[in-house]
Amino acid sequence: MTKILIETINLKKTYRHSNVNVTLFNNLNLKIKQGDLVALVGPSGSGKSSLLHLLALLDEPTKGDIKINDVYTKKFTDEKKDETRRKNISIIFQDNNLLNDFNAIENVMMPLIIKGENLVNAKKKAQTILKAVKILERSLHFPKELSGGEQQRVAIARALIAETNLVLADEPTGNLDFKTSLEIFSYFLKLKKLKKTIIFATHNRELANRADYKLLISNGDIKRVNAR
Repeated sequence: MTKILIETINLKKTYRHSNVNVTLFNNLNLKIKQGDLVALVGPSGSGKSSLLHLLALLDEPTKGDIKINDVYTKKFTDEKKDETRRKNISIIFQDNNLLNDFNAIENVMMPLIIKGENLVNAKKKAQTILKAVKILERSLHFPKELSGGEQQRVAIARALIAETNLVLADEPTGNLDFKTSLEIFSYFLKLKKLKKTIIFATHNRELANRADYKLLISNGDIKRVNAR
């Protein structure tokens, strides 16, 4: 029986906008299995990024709870959330979030350095993954010296090097051409074969249809849709 990696229990998220309470989700119950490749789709502003931030424990739900590896997270301290992300979750942000004072390979090495891995080993792994996303020749360049697409590939490499069980990606191919997007997606497929769970928000219909299934967010409701 396949393990449930992440689960939401009666999840609700409300925020204040122009003196009005806006509810993104209400009583959301999701179960996502280990090894699932899931596309999060829906119109802009529907809550795709907000849901990813909740699943990454970067935002607090208004109500409800999230279980990761069968552990409830609602009462986690900030330190425990940091530890959980470090051990279990890789995040690919829409705006890259690269460290401007470090070059590409140093950015990619950072998750391993934080874990205390040997620098030589960390560098070898970073070079391997930079080569896989076709950006190795730019490894000594700083973020400001890279194009938007190149920055995104570095950000993807940084997220993937951590070898966590859960990858959360917010428009991971938004700044990439279609050919490169397919190459990145092929890496997601390799991770799936390793029983990693990938949840990615996208407006790219072609990539969404290559997922195991889609989660469609619309008007505060989420429904599962077969990808093909």
